[in-house]
Amino acid sequence: MRVHHQLPEWQAVRAGAAYAGKSVGFVPTMGALHAGHRALLARARADSDRVVLSIFVNPTQFNDPADLEKYPRTLEADLRLAEGLVDDVIVPPAAALYPDSYAYRVTEDKFSRELEGAHRPGHFDGVLTVVLKLLNVVRPRRAYFGEKDWQQLQLVDGMVRALLLPVEIVPCPTERDPDGLALSSRNRRLSPRARAHAAQFPAILRSARSAADSSAALEAAGFGVDYVADRDGRRLGAVRLENVRLIDNVPL
Repeated sequence: MRVHHQLPEWQAVRAGAAYAGKSVGFVPTMGALHAGHRALLARARADSDRVVLSIFVNPTQFNDPADLEKYPRTLEADLRLAEGLVDDVIVPPAAALYPDSYAYRVTEDKFSRELEGAHRPGHFDGVLTVVLKLLNVVRPRRAYFGEKDWQQLQLVDGMVRALLLPVEIVPCPTERDPDGLALSSRNRRLSPRARAHAAQFPAILRSARSAADSSAALEAAGFGVDYVADRDGRRLGAVRLENVRLIDNVPL
């Protein structure tokens, strides 16, 4: 497994014999990897001749500077988790991905304004922009995204279709702890007591008869509720616990 901190170094490898005629699977991440990310990498490994992982904490998708500051950076542990599944890891500096200082960006003007977008202004502009840049840099046949970030998944897939990009976006099921909580890098910021309590979040999303009932039950259970909404056969929600924001979705 090769680790590239500079894009020209990676681009030389991508243009070389190791990738000639090979199918490429790509998993873009912000690091703080967990078993959910490893499942994405395993799926890419099963489908592809070469697997590329990116680790980049993307500053443009954080509307709260404090949230960016608190985001965990665990590169050494991330590389250990990826070992055996990945051929190349790219860990680019922000200046390499944003030589224009974010003057040019991708904007979706409808769905990105709802749900997560209503509570995190500009978030999806940052997500779509960095994903487009990374797809251009890696040039994969397939890119793998978890269904936990369902709205992000729909927007990335929509962008790929709208911009006629030659890549397949592959959705992968949400990985969960035994108590049902979706795996997330944010979970580690919860106290043990709050972490145990957080398992009620997906349970209430599943059990309530309606989105409104889910919202009321979550508030009664002590969660701060940003939204609960039913869309396209799924119930999506975002809550706050100990100032940690958690999102999830379940099939109806």
